[in-house]
Amino acid sequence: MGRAHGARRRAAPRRRRIVNGGRPRTLIGSYGTISVTRRGTSYVALARIRDADGRLRRVTGAARTDSAARARLKQRLLERPSFGTGGLLDLTSSFRDLAELWLEDLALQKLSEGTKDNYRDDLRLHVLPQFEHFTLGEITTGRVEWFLRSEAAVSFSRAKHSRTMLNLLFGFALRHDAIPRNPVQGTSPLRRPKGEPQALTVDQINAIRDAAGRWRTGPDVKGPKPDGQVRDIIEVLLGTALRIGECLALRVCDVDDGPSGMTISVKGTVVLRTGSGAVRQDHPKTEHSIRRIAVPDFAAAVLRARLAGIPTSDHQRTIFANRAGKPLSPFNVRRTFRAFLELADLAGEGITLRWYRRTGATVIARGASADAAATFLGHGSTAITEGHYIEPDRTVDRGPAGILERTLRRTNPDTSLLSTDNGAADDPALDFLDEEDTEAA
Repeated sequence: MGRAHGARRRAAPRRRRIVNGGRPRTLIGSYGTISVTRRGTSYVALARIRDADGRLRRVTGAARTDSAARARLKQRLLERPSFGTGGLLDLTSSFRDLAELWLEDLALQKLSEGTKDNYRDDLRLHVLPQFEHFTLGEITTGRVEWFLRSEAAVSFSRAKHSRTMLNLLFGFALRHDAIPRNPVQGTSPLRRPKGEPQALTVDQINAIRDAAGRWRTGPDVKGPKPDGQVRDIIEVLLGTALRIGECLALRVCDVDDGPSGMTISVKGTVVLRTGSGAVRQDHPKTEHSIRRIAVPDFAAAVLRARLAGIPTSDHQRTIFANRAGKPLSPFNVRRTFRAFLELADLAGEGITLRWYRRTGATVIARGASADAAATFLGHGSTAITEGHYIEPDRTVDRGPAGILERTLRRTNPDTSLLSTDNGAADDPALDFLDEEDTEAA
C-alpha cells in the first residue's frame, strides 16, 4: 500500500506539467472562428480577437445577409489597431491570401460598381496569374520590374493598370503590417509611347456617313432591317464630342430645344455591369463632365427626329434604347460601327468612336481656343485636351518668312527693322547711366 501510495505521489507533478502546458496563447492580432447567427431579419457575425493589450474581446458585424455580415466583421477586425503581426497576413502568406482579403475590403469601399468590376478583372486576368504561387516575402522589386516590363511589351495601358493593382494590394498589406515595404517602389517608371491625337478628315467622315446609310439595306439582306440608331449616334457624337457612354445616357429630359437652338445636359453615362448588362449611371466620369452644351443644327435635327418617336410622358427614357426600352450597350454600338468602317474600306485605319471626340476637340480648338475645347469636352484643364484630343496644327505660318525676305533680301531690302536711328535718342540716358555706374564704382 505504501509503495503504491508513493507512486501516486510521485506521478502528481507530471500531471501538473501537462495541465500547465495546455493550448498556446492566441497571438496578438489573431482571431478565432467566425460564427454567424440570424437575429430577426439580420445576420450577426461574431469572432474573438486578442487585442493589442493582450485581452480577448468579442467583435461583431451585422448585415442583411450572411456573406455581408462576414465581410463587415472582417473589415472591423482589419481596422483594429491590434491587427498586423500575428494576424491573417505576414511574409509567409500567399499572394492569393492577400488578394482575397483585399477583394473583401474592396466590396466595402465607396467606389462605383464599374470601377470595382475593372479592378476585379485586372486582378483576375493579369496580376493574380503571375504572383499567385509566391508568398509575400518572395515578391521582390526585381520580380515586379520583370512583370511590368512584360506587361508594357503588350501595351502601356495594360502595364499601367497592373502597376495600379499591385500598388493597391501591397498598400493594403503595408497598412496591416504584413510586409515591411512596397516592392512596386523602386521599379522603373512606365514610359507612355509617344503619339499624336488624330482627328477624322472630312473625307473619312463622309465615307462613314455613306456606309452607315447603306449598311444592311440591300435586297439580299436577311433578318430585320437596321433601325438607324448607330447611324444617328455617330452624328450626335460628331456634333457634341461626347463620350459614347454619355451619348447613350442622354434622356428626353436632358434635351432643351428652344427658339435660340438646342442644348443638352450631360448628367450620366452608360456602363456595363456584370449580370445586369448596360445600365445608366446617374453621374458621368468626373465632376467636370457634368455640363450643358449647345448642339449644332445637323446633330440637333437627328435628336429631334428621335424625340418625335418617344412619348412625351416617358421623359426619363434614354433617347437611344433597345426594344425593351433599356439603354443600348456600348459594346453593341462599337460592333456595328466597326461594320460601318469595313463597308467604307476604313477598317485598317485604327478609327474608333473616340476619334469623333478628338475631331470635335480639334475643330473647336482651331476655331476658338483650347480652353473652349476643354470646357466643351468636360475636362478640368487644357492639358488633357491638348495632350490626348486636339490634333496638332500642321499648317505653316508664312508670316515670319515674309518678314525675313523683306528685310534681308539682296535687292532693295527694307532695313527699318534693323535701323539704329530709334536708339540714338536714348544715348544721353545711356550716358547718364554709365556715369552713375562709374561714380558708384
